[in-house]
Amino acid sequence: MANITSFGEVLWDVFPTMKKIGGAPLNVAVRLQSFGNNVSMISRIGEDENGEEIVKFIKSKGVNVDGVQVDSTHKTGKVKVVLDETGSASYDIMFPRAWDKIELNDQVKAIVSNGDAFVFGSLIARDDVSRETLYALLKLAKYKIFDVNLRQPYYTAEVLKYLMSQADFVKFNDDEILEIASDLGLKSNVLEDAIQFMAKETQAKTICVTKGGKGAILYFNNTFYYNDGYEVTVVDTVGAGDSFLASIVTQLLNKTAPQDALNFACAVGAIVASSEGANPEIKETDIKRMINS
Repeated sequence: MANITSFGEVLWDVFPTMKKIGGAPLNVAVRLQSFGNNVSMISRIGEDENGEEIVKFIKSKGVNVDGVQVDSTHKTGKVKVVLDETGSASYDIMFPRAWDKIELNDQVKAIVSNGDAFVFGSLIARDDVSRETLYALLKLAKYKIFDVNLRQPYYTAEVLKYLMSQADFVKFNDDEILEIASDLGLKSNVLEDAIQFMAKETQAKTICVTKGGKGAILYFNNTFYYNDGYEVTVVDTVGAGDSFLASIVTQLLNKTAPQDALNFACAVGAIVASSEGANPEIKETDIKRMINS
């Protein structure tokens, strides 16, 4: 199994009736670890109870916390989550928070240099401190996986373009790739056109686009692979895309055939969407049953 580093926000998702630990990079890290990878989290928490609870949670999942820094001036991250009647989420992401201020030090440099793969998103680049740290670590990382996560008003075309140009693997959802491709000059609304356009623009060898309940498309070594999704009753979509990404990355790093990797990842994403919260426990037998359904 691979040594993988996940870089970015750790926070509390605060729902109307409860709060849950989240942040896309953390959700990805937890799922990656559950598949037997050795995962390290690089982030930053406040010197507060919320931060302590997050570290306890990360440790309980077996993820290495040596790269989680403590900030004495900024609070631990918090997001207000509102779910509509279909279970889709919208977010109010508090700023600035501790995860906006991840510092570059010898420890995080060593973690990334010794890893096989490095996962990062776009939200972490909203503040210049964490962004500069990310840019420095990208120079040290071997295989770079970019999880595009467009959250208004926290991104710019310039930063997105740079991050995409650094990545070996880019994951979008269908809205994100069409928006970015259009901003870069593509006139077509066809997903395949957008994928090939972005592959050319970014030089990324692998591009993956999730389509919510309608599955996903994988573009790998100039070939398209498709999965139309699995029918489930959606409970909430929080974390489904993160588990999808962790699944497909694990499968492809293990040299699984691209179509099988995509089917596996779509099954995991569907199981998460049909469960409450971002990190439900998933058994191998559940995944196989979903694929065979």
